[in-house]
Amino acid sequence: MFEILKNMFRRKLRTSLTVFGIAIGILALVVMGGIAEKLNLLVDGGVRYYSDKVQISSAESSFIASTPLRLERKKDLTKVDGARCVAASIGTTLEKDLTAVSFGPPPLIVAQEPQCDQYESFKLNFTDGGEFSSEETGKVVVGSDIVKKLDAKVGQKVTIRDKDYEVAGILEKTFTSPDNSVLMSFSDAQKIIHADLPEIIKTQIKANSITDGFVVYPDNGINPDELANKISEEVSGVKALGPKAFEDQIASTVRTFTSIIYGIAVISLLVGTLSIINTMTMSISERTKEIGIKKAIGAKPRQILAEYLAEAGIIGFLGGVIGIGFGSLVVYLVNGFMEQTGDKIFLLTPRLLWSSLIFSVLLGVVAGIYPAMHAVQINIVKSLREE
Repeated sequence: MFEILKNMFRRKLRTSLTVFGIAIGILALVVMGGIAEKLNLLVDGGVRYYSDKVQISSAESSFIASTPLRLERKKDLTKVDGARCVAASIGTTLEKDLTAVSFGPPPLIVAQEPQCDQYESFKLNFTDGGEFSSEETGKVVVGSDIVKKLDAKVGQKVTIRDKDYEVAGILEKTFTSPDNSVLMSFSDAQKIIHADLPEIIKTQIKANSITDGFVVYPDNGINPDELANKISEEVSGVKALGPKAFEDQIASTVRTFTSIIYGIAVISLLVGTLSIINTMTMSISERTKEIGIKKAIGAKPRQILAEYLAEAGIIGFLGGVIGIGFGSLVVYLVNGFMEQTGDKIFLLTPRLLWSSLIFSVLLGVVAGIYPAMHAVQINIVKSLREE
């Protein structure tokens, strides 16, 4: 009796440890997958935004810093054949000094001249309030992810770069860059980038004559990438990027990074696979007589196989549920903490959660195949002779 109880305790302990191992692997998959989901949605939003336009920046600009352009450069861009409309645009960081590493773009200040709005295909919606007119200054629209950071409420003031602005609206969540942005009038944004210039340059240029880029909307039937190449050839001192450039420079890099993230998570799950194989093999070796009795009273091989595959699948399912639970908790806590800085780095989607659970169950079943086949092949006579 004592031996039976001891074996039962050992089996339960091994099973619990195996479930825990699977749970840790699924937790890693959920947490790291949450980062990948956020990055992929940011990229998909960028692909949609850049799909029908050309972005212009100074030829001296880099990924880290942009160099101001004079507004008068717009004349050169409008002369290029195929350019339907040109609007000056500004994009700069919400904080003057970045002190933390950000997953995805940091909180931004975004502004664009309104004359090309009718050609913009990337539309934004509001959960509260609405737009302000292009002539109004001192007003902003706040993205959903930085509402808490700024303590933004429609009709009240928020402080940006040491100046108060009235909140005109709160954007509906897009799961892309606008969620992390403050939209303001072009003239207000000009003053901000002008204030960031070195003193020697600031004295030589007026705030209302600068921008840090342009958006060019092509004529109907004009390929944006071809227009970008033409602008680069015909207009000196600027860098023109079309949709393909965004795909090549940003999207492909991010997708490679997300593949690495998922690869690390899958490697951690392989440990759980080996644990299931070990647990099921040990369990079957301790239940050899029980299997022999089942065979002796008529249990068919497929029934034995199904029983042990189901057991392995249940282990995978339990590990998956626990891992998803703890992974979701980690994501919730970290996002809650990071929300105060406007940098929510995780995104849990139904696709991620369901695929993690299904993967966990399939992992259990696949890992259980070898032990289950071993159980099917047990000799009835030898098993019944065991003590």
